[in-house]
Amino acid sequence: MARLEGRVAIVTGAGTGIGRAAAVMLAAAGARVALVGRRRGPLEETATLVQAGSGEMLVTPCDVTDAAAVEALVRDLQGRWGRIDVLVNNAGLNVPVRDLDKVSIEDWRAVVDADLNGPFILTRAVLPLMRGQRSGTVINVSSMAGVRTSTLSGPAYSAAKTALNSFTESINLAERRFGIRACAVCPGEVDTPIMELRPYPPSPEARATMLQPEDVAEAILLVAALPQRATIDLLLIRPTVQRDVTEDRRRAGAAARG
Repeated sequence: MARLEGRVAIVTGAGTGIGRAAAVMLAAAGARVALVGRRRGPLEETATLVQAGSGEMLVTPCDVTDAAAVEALVRDLQGRWGRIDVLVNNAGLNVPVRDLDKVSIEDWRAVVDADLNGPFILTRAVLPLMRGQRSGTVINVSSMAGVRTSTLSGPAYSAAKTALNSFTESINLAERRFGIRACAVCPGEVDTPIMELRPYPPSPEARATMLQPEDVAEAILLVAALPQRATIDLLLIRPTVQRDVTEDRRRAGAAARG
């Protein structure tokens, strides 16, 4: 399967979860992939999986909220591979204490910085190169919490993901004339390590009913591999079986109240 042969992709948050699955899948489809994340160890683990599939990749530790580091990353990739075709803004986080009356200012800023500012900084950095190519695809991994505000996800995460969806629209409005397209991929519950940060983490049985990282990676590959003439502005993907989260909310609320 060489649907992305000759293309170059950046995947942020590539060390775990959706980012790891997306990086492996894009590489298997023929893309050269830059694995981006803050910790080298998990990126090296992803690199091993990419190499097992004979894909070409580069481990590039970087904090996506650091504008200077991001600019240096993009310059390095341009010098090494000459182009950037796909940017997957997947890196993000949430915090354990997330109720409106409990979340700290520091935690609020951390969520917005990672989930909204990081994608803006990286997108801004790759735009000149994509404009020069007259093509490029930006895929922002958002959330159903960005479509419908979620008390379980908390106000900081919901606000950041809602803003990320709006930012995706802004990319399409401003950059379509340069052949650049953007998509916000909005998954429902996904069984990734971020689940451990919930005030009341779901049980193994509950996590088995959720989307798996590979499911979301398939959606990312679909968007990346479509002919450049086609744009998916917003893609919603959720588990077929919708579980009742009432008890999760109740226990999370009880935990927050002490």
